[in-house]
Amino acid sequence: MKGQKGYALAQAIHFDRLPSLAEMWRVLRRWRQLARERQQLARLDGAALKDLGLSRADALQEAERPFWDDPLRK
Repeated sequence: MKGQKGYALAQAIHFDRLPSLAEMWRVLRRWRQLARERQQLARLDGAALKDLGLSRADALQEAERPFWDDPLRK
């Protein structure tokens, strides 16, 4: 029916498949950790990057990735 788009959307959500609060908290903590690590990587000097085997371009490319882009996500 007209005007019931929200109702149809609510029926499409499977609440048993929603993540738990603990899982959401874990994801948010991981995203914050990734953002912090990428900020730190961007601030490293040339000698530290060389020790890690990274170029400045590599470090900047990694630092520009969005926080939700987790390389360890399964």
